[in-house]
Amino acid sequence: MLELECQDIKFLPGVGPQRARLLNDELNIYTLNDLLYYFPYKHIDRSRLYAIKELTADMPYVQIKGQILSFETEGEGRKRRLVAHFTDGSGVVDLVWFQGIKYIASHYKVHQEYIVFGRPSAFNGRINISHPDIEPAEQLTLSSMRMQPYYNTTEKMKRSGINSRTIEHFTSTLFQKFETPIPETLPQWLVDELHLIPLGHALRQAHYPATADELRRAQLRLKFEELFYVQLNILRYTRDRIRRYRGFVFSRVGNYFHQFYSDYLPFALTNAQKRVIKEIRTDMGSGRQMNRLLQGDVGSGKTLVALMCMLIALDNGFQACIMVPTEILAEQHLETFRNFLGDMPIAVELLKGSVKGKRRQAVLDGVRDGSVQILVGTHAVLEDPVVFQNLGMVVIDEQHRFGVAQRARLWAKNVWPPHVLVMTATPIPRTLAMTLYGDLEVSVIDELPPGRKPIQTTHRFENQRESLYQGVRREIQRGRQVYVVYPLIQESEKLDIKNLEEGYEHLRQVFPEYRISKVHGKMKAQEKDEEMQRFISGETQILVATTVIEVGVNVPNASVMIIENAERFGLAQLHQLRGRVGRGAEQSYCILVTKYELSKDTRQRMQIMTETNDGFEIAEEDLKLRGPGDLEGTQQSGIAFDLKLANLARDGQILELARQKAQWILDNDPHENHPENRMVWERLEHLRKNQVNWSAIS
Repeated sequence: MLELECQDIKFLPGVGPQRARLLNDELNIYTLNDLLYYFPYKHIDRSRLYAIKELTADMPYVQIKGQILSFETEGEGRKRRLVAHFTDGSGVVDLVWFQGIKYIASHYKVHQEYIVFGRPSAFNGRINISHPDIEPAEQLTLSSMRMQPYYNTTEKMKRSGINSRTIEHFTSTLFQKFETPIPETLPQWLVDELHLIPLGHALRQAHYPATADELRRAQLRLKFEELFYVQLNILRYTRDRIRRYRGFVFSRVGNYFHQFYSDYLPFALTNAQKRVIKEIRTDMGSGRQMNRLLQGDVGSGKTLVALMCMLIALDNGFQACIMVPTEILAEQHLETFRNFLGDMPIAVELLKGSVKGKRRQAVLDGVRDGSVQILVGTHAVLEDPVVFQNLGMVVIDEQHRFGVAQRARLWAKNVWPPHVLVMTATPIPRTLAMTLYGDLEVSVIDELPPGRKPIQTTHRFENQRESLYQGVRREIQRGRQVYVVYPLIQESEKLDIKNLEEGYEHLRQVFPEYRISKVHGKMKAQEKDEEMQRFISGETQILVATTVIEVGVNVPNASVMIIENAERFGLAQLHQLRGRVGRGAEQSYCILVTKYELSKDTRQRMQIMTETNDGFEIAEEDLKLRGPGDLEGTQQSGIAFDLKLANLARDGQILELARQKAQWILDNDPHENHPENRMVWERLEHLRKNQVNWSAIS
């Protein structure tokens, strides 16, 4: 493997410097090993020949063998096309080319036998195949073709003559070039125990399988290995962190916690909140540093849980800090904490970028001398002048908005790292959580507080606005407020989307009797905050916004969320936006407005949203529809999704098995010195140093 990883792709016969640059820039293929692990996105069975008389326009791909009877050119200019009339004796099919006409006409001859491969369609009552693969019959035999691989390439590559068949030629050349077997990368006992095929066979069959079953077995072997080393890395990192970092022992639950629980708790805790607080208390008293992920749907009461756990830190003589991604959210947390705590003698202060001068210095002094017991802040709390007297607990809200490096800087605010609780209202599917946050213990709040009514979600088309606006007017007359969210700020020439500016003016005409605010990401921070405050205070009845309100806006009086062009949003984002309403005791509504012509996936998204309020169910569906690389937060999480074959949406069972085997090896070889596992530890170190971007997670 080392030889393949070191050898530049340009030295592969047929590639050369110019093509190598394209492979580097477009596909990140730099070495022979990169090409080896650039897998086809699909295979098509080419072992069967069809008779032309069998062809229909709805068949996916077909292969026929016969002769070209004649060529003719049709149309002029850009509409010019070359048509070859092709027969096998059972019928005639038209082969059509719109590009490369001169080359095709000179290269292929009439009355010679060819094998043609492509997708049939119907035009003017005749079956035709556009831009087919066509090769001399004597150069191809059915036994040699079998499952043909198809590789993704870019438009730039295609313009330079590198298409899927070119990549196929490169990989074929690479396999012919091997002089020694590819060395194994899993210990033999594990290969035998799981009945996996050898790595060399798996790589060859992943590109060139003889059958669909051979492809399945090859992919199983390669997916397991990918996920096994990802999980082994995460689990070893977790073990080493626990060994390295002792945690502050919060041995007592004292007056702050008990007084708040008995005299200030605004409502009864749900069973889920009680369970999570118990899990966190156990962590903080264990003598090891807590590193826990708290998942809870919008409105499930995560903030109250966080505050009560901070009170345990205060009871043990420590300070606590909560870091949030926006100034608006920081202000809301400050207000929420102070409302919860009432007249309890606890100093809670705010630190954000716009806090300047004497006020800022007073907060910094209070944090340094310990008189500020709870600090609420934005990224500003990471700055060097922020020095705590004794920071014992850190809460990070909407953690996917913070990068690994930013989170790690909070660790340096004390001699020992403080206990860390990271919270998210974006439910994370289990398979994704095991990979993204595999080193964190996970707590889940899966109940809403009593009195909360499920949000009623409906899907409306653009031509149903009149009844929609009637409903909006009724809610405002009842004293409620309304969000209207748009995907774009200004009109796009390429996308037929209602934009925020037009929508704002339209709503002013429809509702002249009401006040309307407008918020988007390109506004100055002060202007945006002023508009938000007008809505929060109830001065304006309608807030027109982009997705800047997705996180950090808590207006219990808002009961209607209208999402324009809902087809432009992913499921997770739709669910987050919906969570801006339903925060009071009144019935709330979410209306998804779309155009009438929708793709199958979009209709499925709308149906899921109208059928369930369960964020975890929605997250699972979102993972299936979009894949892990597109989900919000994955890029900041600390793990780069550089998986070549494994798919976290579909390969949950393989992931579970890989994690189980990785944990077994760690438990049975804690000092990493068993001879039968030497290959595992060497391979893991090699991957960490050379190939995979596996940053530490915290």
